[in-house]
Amino acid sequence: MSANVEHFNPELLAALPDTGPVVMANMLRFRARSLDGNGSGWDAYQRYSAAVIKLIKACGGTVLWAGDVEGVALGVPEANRWDYIVLVRYPSRADFIAMVTSPDYAAANIHRTNGAEDHIILAVKQTYAKLS
Repeated sequence: MSANVEHFNPELLAALPDTGPVVMANMLRFRARSLDGNGSGWDAYQRYSAAVIKLIKACGGTVLWAGDVEGVALGVPEANRWDYIVLVRYPSRADFIAMVTSPDYAAANIHRTNGAEDHIILAVKQTYAKLS
């Protein structure tokens, strides 16, 4: 999903096997100033996060990890300029789809759109984990 919801592809997600939990890797680049003029892009994203965390928890999801990007260690920096990464685990792809297509998410998403210059979400099937 880029900053525009028009790029959301629920058909792709629905076509993938839905046999258990899925992690959504969110990669964000923030605007210097929120489109609504209310603070920075980060400030707008914080308003989005405050609303969406309730939706994530309500569907049985959880934020596994979040962090500030410090730089591109491998790759082309100009093509990979991200500010923040969040890993969110959902019980199923169907739970994620239901959440992001809900009216409550649509209301919160205004803040994400105002704050994020770009935002992609990668659906990731876990093949290994050793998180402390």
